Amino acid sequence: MTKIVWIKHAAQLATLAQPSSAPRIKEAMNELTIIEDGSIWIEEGIIQAVGTTQELEEQFKDRAHEAEITNATGHLVTPGLVDPHTHVAYGGSREREFEMRLEGATYMDIMNAGGGIHATTKMTREATEDELVEQAKKRLDSFLKHGVTTVEGKSGYGLNLETELKQLRVMKRLQQEHAIDLVPTFMGAHAVPTEFKGREDDYIDLVVNEMLPAVANEKLAVFNDVFCEVGVFTPEQSQRILEAGKKVGLIPKIHADEIESYGGAELAAKVGAISAEHLLKASDEGIKAMAEAGTIACLLPATALYLREQAAEGRKIIDAGVPVAISTDCNPGSSPTTSMPLVMNLACISMRLTPAEALTAATFNAACAIRMENATGSLEPGKQGDVVLWGISNYQELQYLFGVNHVKSVWKKGVKVVG
Repeated sequence: MTKIVWIKHAAQLATLAQPSSAPRIKEAMNELTIIEDGSIWIEEGIIQAVGTTQELEEQFKDRAHEAEITNATGHLVTPGLVDPHTHVAYGGSREREFEMRLEGATYMDIMNAGGGIHATTKMTREATEDELVEQAKKRLDSFLKHGVTTVEGKSGYGLNLETELKQLRVMKRLQQEHAIDLVPTFMGAHAVPTEFKGREDDYIDLVVNEMLPAVANEKLAVFNDVFCEVGVFTPEQSQRILEAGKKVGLIPKIHADEIESYGGAELAAKVGAISAEHLLKASDEGIKAMAEAGTIACLLPATALYLREQAAEGRKIIDAGVPVAISTDCNPGSSPTTSMPLVMNLACISMRLTPAEALTAATFNAACAIRMENATGSLEPGKQGDVVLWGISNYQELQYLFGVNHVKSVWKKGVKVVG
């Protein structure tokens, strides 16, 4: 029997549907396309119709008995949230570093002392593939409970060929074993491993000549990311890595201008990166270049909060015409969270996004940042039935009630996975 889900009588159905499939910019980020007394019909995991409850009752009057009906009276319904920047597959934990930061240590202090990325690299290298799968599953379960139905995941805690491939194979397994859509990114250029200290160019040779071809050969990633930052990879080194990735079919992304203004935003535009991440210290010139190139700014307000840094200037970036997405940056050192609702709150509070912009940045624009906009990020016929029913009546409450998880039910491809 055909599986049919009918969600009806939503107080607000925020569809995020618009004529253009391009990421939203400027005023368009405030346009949620809300249907009051909204209704959505999902069949075999795919949305078939969206409209008012009256319209769908008329359209499906002869088939209503076939549907599993959810009465959403008094509730907000939105697309499943999309997290476009995570490091979800890794080994171990780094809670001691939290105390070190409170005692005054900086991000780079911890990293140079063998902590940070290097500490997680050691634990990830030591973990088996099965152990990494089980740890990551728990994080993905938590994402679902917070309304997230699609997640990007980066490697970058291997920093050698064997472990980078292991991380990506873990994510490939999770694509099959978990309800969430997990989109993989290769990030062998997350740091220079300790065994290559003083031989940075040799490590870049390894990334370019061995890692990237191996990842492409096994079709383990869609994107190629690099940490362009003082003390990590220079803009010139980053460009070499990103251009090499393009030659083997990987779409460039870049961790840019997080700790210092370093030309990362400009480089993102230059190499045609789909997105630039962090951008706390991005220059005006870099922001302008991203707007002209159509590069998406993926902003990470929870990371700034956790590191006690001033957040990226989200309001300024949107006003400059850059499409903005937001993300948890789920990782063990600088943002150990799976709460996209909290990230939406923080985007409003620390970056001055409007509630509507924050929801757009966490759904449609986030989907665009990982090339998933044709499948998810909005509620439209032909797309996956990725839907969240919230225990509140309107989208303003979603951002107003701070630090609360309002998720009541979640459907992934038309299957209820929460609630």
